[in-house]
Amino acid sequence: MRSMTGFGREAYQDEQLEINIEVKTINHRYFDVTFHMPKFLLPIEDQLKKIIQQEMKRGKISVSIYLTGTYTHQKQLRTDWDLVGQYMDQLKQLQENYHLTGDISIELISQFSDIFHIEEKEEINSDTEAKVKQTLELAVKKASQMRFNEGEELKKDLTKRAENIQNNIKQLGERRKIVIIEYQERILERINRYLESTPVSGDSTLYQEVALLAEKGDISEELTRIHSHVKQFQQIVGESDPIGRKLDFIVQEINRELNTIGSKSNDAWISEQIVYLKSEAEKMKEQIQNIE
Repeated sequence: MRSMTGFGREAYQDEQLEINIEVKTINHRYFDVTFHMPKFLLPIEDQLKKIIQQEMKRGKISVSIYLTGTYTHQKQLRTDWDLVGQYMDQLKQLQENYHLTGDISIELISQFSDIFHIEEKEEINSDTEAKVKQTLELAVKKASQMRFNEGEELKKDLTKRAENIQNNIKQLGERRKIVIIEYQERILERINRYLESTPVSGDSTLYQEVALLAEKGDISEELTRIHSHVKQFQQIVGESDPIGRKLDFIVQEINRELNTIGSKSNDAWISEQIVYLKSEAEKMKEQIQNIE
């Protein structure tokens, strides 16, 4: 079991290059990666995403990549040839219009500083690309390890709560038999109170009605389904694949059955237990939202 909350940081440095990478992850319904990195890394973005997918299947993942070093800034002199042509045309026009003599020399042209400009070209070579990927792998593994560690704590908590629900369901099952008898007795007592002049001991039809009323308050089917859900929950918790969505669905089903029991039961003790169990199920649901 893995949490979707994690953080990992890794750095690389040599004489010409320094790489710093941070990976932050939080819970999310799907796999969602956001990169904050230099533009010249965009061509390898898909490759970087695959590195992350090897360790993480779900979560909102933010990756920050910082690169500094001489390799990233290569200065290159650029000439604006269109502007040079305009200068030449205008100078020749001056010569013709004003009958000027002399050559248009390179010394003259070079004085027009706006025709030259220096660009800093950012690029990445194969060696640097490999180092970025290696550094990212290490950062992702650290974040993944944190997710695993937190997942183990979540697993302990969820396992304990599932056992609590299971134990309480057993107690509800034992109490159910007593409740049915008490429910039947209360119904008969009320009938006898209001129909004192009519004997009910030999009226089979009346007893059938009493049995039907008691059946409406029977929670045995709901208890059986909850027991089955809890057993399935305990099995899935031990799986290595992403299980968050499966567990979320099972807890929803447990909650549905608990609500049904709460609406059917007229027993104060059972109602009290249902309140506790719904609280446990709600806490489980909150925890599951952060499971991959």
